[in-house]
Amino acid sequence: MKRDFDVVIVGGAMAGAGVAALLATNPGTAALRIALLEPKPVTAPAAGEALELRVSALSRASQRLLELTGAWPAVLARGAAAYQRMTVWEEHATPDGPGALHFDAAELGEPDLGHIVENRTVQAALMERAMAAGVVLLRAGFASFETSDDAVRVATTDGRDYGAALVIGADGSESAVRLQSGIATRGWDYEQRAVVAHLSCQQAHRHTAWQRFLDTGPLALLPLGDGRVSLVWSTTPALADELIRSSASDFSARVTAASAAVLGRLEVTTARASFALRLVHARRYAAARVALIGDAAHTVHPLAGQGINLAFMDAAALVDVIGAALKAGDDPGELAVLRRYERWRKAETLPAIALLDGIKRLFYGGDAMQSRLRRAGLDLVESSGPIKRLLMQRALGVAGEVPASVRRPPS
Repeated sequence: MKRDFDVVIVGGAMAGAGVAALLATNPGTAALRIALLEPKPVTAPAAGEALELRVSALSRASQRLLELTGAWPAVLARGAAAYQRMTVWEEHATPDGPGALHFDAAELGEPDLGHIVENRTVQAALMERAMAAGVVLLRAGFASFETSDDAVRVATTDGRDYGAALVIGADGSESAVRLQSGIATRGWDYEQRAVVAHLSCQQAHRHTAWQRFLDTGPLALLPLGDGRVSLVWSTTPALADELIRSSASDFSARVTAASAAVLGRLEVTTARASFALRLVHARRYAAARVALIGDAAHTVHPLAGQGINLAFMDAAALVDVIGAALKAGDDPGELAVLRRYERWRKAETLPAIALLDGIKRLFYGGDAMQSRLRRAGLDLVESSGPIKRLLMQRALGVAGEVPASVRRPPS
């Protein structure tokens, strides 16, 4: 089968744009012919345009990916907000008393714990860098694919088809690539919805991310560069509907109360939106000439903001594996090669998924015993230097097996 490209990436959101840009700029893979299949590529926001609602907390390792691809300056220019501290507390405690957990970048000798960034800006910056590095943008949707021993042929919705060595499925939690690969998933609906909005705050956020675990789900206030905060409130579907339908003044009052007025009075400054929360985990991350990354492989609860960071580490690990295969003279689309990627990322993502799911279950519900256990657990972590340090390192993406393609040079 003729190969028009070495790699075809399906999906141009942050994960797909990230793996495209990193493949095209990493020395070990830059010679590959890469295509990105995306029918509606995002455009960079215009100067002065308001921030969109969807934001993410980027780890240090994810920041490194953006730096190495050349996308970071555009993200910084759009007002990426560094946060130095994080405060986590239980509903029946106070943010400055027992039952609260405090993280500070200074404890690790780091300048910050990460950055709050606008998803669209990250996506557009990575897409721009990928195109500048020679990635071919195919403005069409994915229709189907067919594999043979030595190649895969991808058909698109505009009636074209392209031969390649490897297809990377970066097409989200409802991944058509995953479905057509016959890869089963497991998971469940959390029976929660996340309500998002941006709010002005009476008191300065002090470059701190705030998270309060309510009996019905966590509420997070993420610091933005313009002094506002971004709300991510995971709650019951009924309450989410009430919050979306309520007046601006009522919504603001309810968020202020739910956050224990930790930043004083909060005032909503944007429209509101909500989305359903669920866990989806692919039983395999690879098949013959197919690799899955990001939400196509694993969709997790947003309570720790780790979804995009897991996706970017998938991208970096896959780049490492492909680069090693090319150096050894192997075909990067062979299943034996892709199994290396699968084993590596499952070893990293499964513990993270289990931890996030366990935290969600422990911190959900109003039982008095549960509440005492939650406060005791937070107190334990707060008083344990090694555990606290490990959690901060994991959140930063500097612990575990960090891919060489995004690893920081020794200081």
